[in-house]
Amino acid sequence: MKDTTADGVALTVSGDAHPRGYLEEKGFWSWVYTLDHKRIGLLYLYTTLFFFLLGGIFALLIRIKLLYPGQQIFSDHMYNVLFTLHGSVMIFLFIIPAIPSGLGNFFIPLLIGARDVAFPRINLASYWVFVAGILVILASLVRPMDTGWTFYTPYSAKTAADVTLLSFGIFLVGMSSILTGLNFLVTIHKLRAPGMTWHRFPLFIWGMYATSIIQVVATPVVGITFLLLAMERLFGVGFFDPAKGGDPVLFQHFFWFYSHPVVYVMILPAMGIISEVIPVFSRKPIFGYRAIAYSSLAIAFIGFLVWGHHMFVSGMSKTANIIFSFLTFFVAVPTAIKVFNWIATMYKGSITFESPMLYALTFIFLFTFGGLTGMFLGALATNVHAHDTYFVVAHFHYTMMGGTMMGLLAGLHYWWPKMTGRMLSEKLARAGWLLTFIGFNVTFLTQFFLGYGGMPRRWAEYPAQFQPLNIVSTAGSWILAAGILIMFVNFIRGLYTGEPAPASPWKGLTLEWQVPSPPPTENFEEIPHITNWPYGYTKRKTDGYE
Repeated sequence: MKDTTADGVALTVSGDAHPRGYLEEKGFWSWVYTLDHKRIGLLYLYTTLFFFLLGGIFALLIRIKLLYPGQQIFSDHMYNVLFTLHGSVMIFLFIIPAIPSGLGNFFIPLLIGARDVAFPRINLASYWVFVAGILVILASLVRPMDTGWTFYTPYSAKTAADVTLLSFGIFLVGMSSILTGLNFLVTIHKLRAPGMTWHRFPLFIWGMYATSIIQVVATPVVGITFLLLAMERLFGVGFFDPAKGGDPVLFQHFFWFYSHPVVYVMILPAMGIISEVIPVFSRKPIFGYRAIAYSSLAIAFIGFLVWGHHMFVSGMSKTANIIFSFLTFFVAVPTAIKVFNWIATMYKGSITFESPMLYALTFIFLFTFGGLTGMFLGALATNVHAHDTYFVVAHFHYTMMGGTMMGLLAGLHYWWPKMTGRMLSEKLARAGWLLTFIGFNVTFLTQFFLGYGGMPRRWAEYPAQFQPLNIVSTAGSWILAAGILIMFVNFIRGLYTGEPAPASPWKGLTLEWQVPSPPPTENFEEIPHITNWPYGYTKRKTDGYE
């Protein structure tokens, strides 16, 4: 045994170079029944990354269909099915659960000095409820959905597709999200190590705390919405059918009241990852710790108030439109605070450009670009012109894929040595990053011009005048796919043949870097006592923290 101290963090770790790790127990059933938060996090990651690849295949097929007008590789109806599957798989089975349930499960206890989450059995149950939801969704493919991932009524209430079964599957996935959020909230409040005050939290914890609040508060709304839709289809209750006294726009209000806050379920954890990566690879304390921390809560709160900007052309009153437009611009303020502080952290820092930092910088660039283009959609006059065009598609992918996915990739490259005990190849990581960055921008920057020119989204056919830019966008998707393929090759290679990882390859100061790689089953031999904040990369005090 030996005591180590990293900038005021008193911690006891094993003196054995190869302590018993959480991966040592072998066998299928050891994973099925595991209560270890790290293994459950990996189960979520493996599952969501599989569906990321599947959703990506759907996207490539869609781009091939749009390579030129009149493309008959598959029918227009099959295009609608693939479009729906791409959106549903990416949103519900990848982007929403990947960081919160995957990396969140793995690292929240480690970052706050706990041995596990508050309710390990509920944690395991949440994963298998998630899997049950996936199986139900897959069963609905016997009569696949063709409504688009938003499932708008009145079409979704009348289509021959198995909407009821799909609704139940999404209901189960939502239940899993609620259980995870509750577990994290209790864990953060009750299990943090002695001395781990709120202002000594790693910023990833602040992001996950705000995320968990949204999961608990917003997710029941979408569950109720799909329950109402199923009741209308099964029993003829007129919630959304005007012929029965219902209102199809009511479905949009319910759906977006959930779906806009859930955007921040996707993006806030990614912002938390960036807040961890930037100071480590800048070798500087994070600038404006409290501003970044509280801006996460501000984003979560304001996110509940802006759903109406998805519905400016749906017939809402002018007053409601103006209010939602103002709030849409207002939510940019706490986001801009984060971006400013990340850049200020890097100012005069000793920056190194390992793969986690490359993805973090990519996140800042792409997400900022996506956020700025969102201002065009938040303004009433320009929204009317750009609504339901490829401008929206490009904006959405710059914020979600350029934001959430790049944040996830920054986190995977940053924490891979800790999760697996092995290093990734930096050469392959940089090659994958470069192709991903180029391919992403070629694919989606082009779509801003398509949308500004008036090309509608969701259409299987388009006027011939848009063909040249569609060819460029499709070619970009192939470059993007090549980058992602290289990245996954690197992950698989690193998992089996990567160099053994030291406890702290990046010289980070947060608690997870103070234990061996991979972590022992119980995380810590003795619960650490925290005496300082986790970003003390210089001896001077920063922001008045003690």
